[in-house]
Amino acid sequence: MHIIEIFGRIFLSAVFLIAGVNKIFNYEGTTAYMESFGVPDFLYIPAIILEILFPLLIVIGYQTKISALIMAIFSISLAIIFHTDFSNQMQVMSFLKNFAIAGGFIIIFVNGPSRWSIDYMLKSRTK
Repeated sequence: MHIIEIFGRIFLSAVFLIAGVNKIFNYEGTTAYMESFGVPDFLYIPAIILEILFPLLIVIGYQTKISALIMAIFSISLAIIFHTDFSNQMQVMSFLKNFAIAGGFIIIFVNGPSRWSIDYMLKSRTK
């Protein structure tokens, strides 16, 4: 793989990194939104951790495969929980976007990181 693969990891991860940081600064708005869909507010902190930790791991290429799998599952879960009002075109697009992002994470899970990753460097050292 070429170094350009890093950009794919960054682009996929950026959506969640930005959302996670925004959640930190918008507790009331975020928890109200979550609760309006039946998601309890005690999941606020785990959501922030998921949206920041695992995308960062994907960007640096550490524990990449498991992080990508977790983010694929998370992205699909978000689509199913928050974006199933198919009478609203924006919700349809958000639903499809989340599945497309999950597809990107699944590709990373299947292929693993390239040589431009901590995982690759660690694997090379053990040989």
